[in-house]
Amino acid sequence: MKASKAAYKPVGLALGTASGLIAGAVFKQVWKIVEGEGDAPGATDEDRSWKQILLAAAIQGAIFAVVKAAVERSGAVATRRVTGTWPG
Repeated sequence: MKASKAAYKPVGLALGTASGLIAGAVFKQVWKIVEGEGDAPGATDEDRSWKQILLAAAIQGAIFAVVKAAVERSGAVATRRVTGTWPG
């Protein structure tokens, strides 16, 4: 395993946690704009329609994917700046 890849492992774990927290906060704000409600429905929320549940899941998935990619890419760029090699 390359040194840059080994150095990136703990950084990647920390960034993954941070990206989850960031994405969760962004999703809550987006959901308030989309539906005007405080909490997004869960898959087993009996009082919500299929449309609301699937829309929430699609928006949440898209936000998490974009935030995760942006945070991981930023971490890889920072690792290259520090070590001189790309971690992947």
